[in-house]
Amino acid sequence: MTGGPEDENDVGDVIPFRQGEGQDEPPRPEQQPEAAAGQAVPEADVIALPAPRRRAVRKVGLLSAGLLAGALALGGGAIAVLKPYLSPADFDGPGNGAVTVRIAPGSSAEAIGSALAEAGVVASARSFVNVTEDRAVSERLRPGHYRLRKGMAAGAALDLLLSPAARIVRRVTVPEGLRVPEVLDRLVKQAGLSLQALKSVDQALVGLPEYAKGLEGFLFPATYEIEPGDTPVDVLAAMAERFAAAARHVGLEEQAAQVRLSPLQVVTVASMIQAEGGTDADYPKISRVIYNRLAGDMPLEIDSTVLYAQNRRTLKVTERDTKVNSPYNTYRHKGLPPGPIANPGEKALMAALNPAEGDWRWFVTTDPAHRITKFTSKESEFVRYREELNKNLGAS
Repeated sequence: MTGGPEDENDVGDVIPFRQGEGQDEPPRPEQQPEAAAGQAVPEADVIALPAPRRRAVRKVGLLSAGLLAGALALGGGAIAVLKPYLSPADFDGPGNGAVTVRIAPGSSAEAIGSALAEAGVVASARSFVNVTEDRAVSERLRPGHYRLRKGMAAGAALDLLLSPAARIVRRVTVPEGLRVPEVLDRLVKQAGLSLQALKSVDQALVGLPEYAKGLEGFLFPATYEIEPGDTPVDVLAAMAERFAAAARHVGLEEQAAQVRLSPLQVVTVASMIQAEGGTDADYPKISRVIYNRLAGDMPLEIDSTVLYAQNRRTLKVTERDTKVNSPYNTYRHKGLPPGPIANPGEKALMAALNPAEGDWRWFVTTDPAHRITKFTSKESEFVRYREELNKNLGAS
């Protein structure tokens, strides 16, 4: 059996990381990840910050008038105290030079204004708070690192904080079905992380499920935002955390017993479903083929398992491939392979827990270019589908 190449269109959520210890490499401007031709990489959801307490303009005017009247009654000393609130210091113009400012998660407009003032970006925190309240845009502010300028008017600083171009971040898209080495390779190339550092991460710090035997199967496919200061542990932990969320959503640990498998075995089945490709509608059918063959004491004969054993990717699996000496070779060994062979997405996990109804025992992706997969319960039809695949591969 064989599956078509996995596409990268469905990349899932965008995951920002919690901040870790600094990287050796200096921050670089935002870099867009690879995407399938004609497909846009999904944008990250806006992380809403707590909205500051706002005062209506009319109340501000009345309050200011009251404060001013009180100040006049009390004398010049009170006016000096109230002046920063009535007319806060502000720079004029777009500023100059460059400065990087980090906005922490959950920061209020007041906290952001203080950080900007401390960095010399704005003249006063109050000037930033006022312009933010006037425009009613505090919910659009998001945490992260920003490249700003010193001596900016508060309004100009706010404009940059609302502009994606000012944010220092790298987005890395991990499509469904990648193997661990392929995921790490993307993190190296697209995020500038060290391969050695990634490989050296203590997996006990990543937050894998207790039943996991390693990273394979648990680096969840999604688009991840990596900021200056994010460490390899942060990145891998975010992927494992996203897997845990998906596992909870599909009820993986609770539902595994219904298909008479352990949670790790469910992830293993899902990884084979994902690796074999096809369309989303094919996943439950591929799942059923796997369960039917297990129930019939038949070897699974999943092509992607023998390719995983050899760390290869190809659509042309030969008889020699099927004879490779590996516990992952499901042509030679009955039952499931020892563990996952790829990192599955949520739809594959769901399919592993909810196979379609059918008596199929074979499937072939006869036209990988168009992702056409055919299913059958007859070996003679399976042979014909194989010939159809070989013909299409020869034509391509």
